Amino acid sequence: MTPVVLPEARWLAREKAHAERMREWTAPHTRRRSLGERHPVLDFLFTYYSFPPSRLERWQPGPGVALAGAGAERFLDRPGYRRTPAGVVLDPAVPERIARSARHAVSLLEAIGARRARLDCFGLHEWAMVYRTSADEVRHAQVPLRLGHAGTDAVVESHDVRCSHVDAFRFFTESARRLNRFHPTRDTQRELDQPGCLHVGMDLYKHAYKLDPFVPSELLGDCFALAADIRELDMRASPYDLSGYGYTAVPIETPEGKASYARAQARFARRAVPLRERLLRHCRTLLDGCDSEY
Repeated sequence: MTPVVLPEARWLAREKAHAERMREWTAPHTRRRSLGERHPVLDFLFTYYSFPPSRLERWQPGPGVALAGAGAERFLDRPGYRRTPAGVVLDPAVPERIARSARHAVSLLEAIGARRARLDCFGLHEWAMVYRTSADEVRHAQVPLRLGHAGTDAVVESHDVRCSHVDAFRFFTESARRLNRFHPTRDTQRELDQPGCLHVGMDLYKHAYKLDPFVPSELLGDCFALAADIRELDMRASPYDLSGYGYTAVPIETPEGKASYARAQARFARRAVPLRERLLRHCRTLLDGCDSEY
């Protein structure tokens, strides 16, 4: 495959734009971490999702691109890059770990894309994670519960809990697990993940960073930005009082709050569609080209 050659001025501009965009989130997180401060909403993007801030800021062209100009020589200090007559390129030999991630992503994302979005969970997963807990067992102990412990428990008990995402369900309290309509496992993820689920939308970021460096940073950054915006809704609809952090609640315990949550959930499901399709196309291209060489 003949690589696309990027002139130095062009790829330098893309590199700068990506780093500046990601620093909107990485710089405050790094500063908080240096001060020993925690953020109940945004830390999740760098703790649950394990991609380091420095890697998120670092621009990668992805495969099939040759970086022209003397400045591209510094990419040779990174694993997997090599010099060619066209410029510095990422070695086209896709490592098996990347291929495994791509195959998993294709299988899961194809199944998700074939389903209609379900918008009736109302974000109760965060409520189920603190159901019948004591004050010292709450996940974000530095933040008060809006309705207190008894009020939070009452909301869970008065609803049909319908969480279908394994990585949310695994944090449910044991008492809440018995109330959930689904019992998702890793083996049933392909059958249960659906496009209306907030965690499914956020997980596009995880699928993207597991391909690094074989993913263009612009695609990675778009997936991260979606995850960051979804995370805000996720926690605004949670049982926590986040007013001290500048967030207004989406009170899913009320009819108005449920309607607001479902509308936002639907918007995120629509926003995720083109990203999922871009990621699918990229994964398929990687798998088709596993044995090709420039």
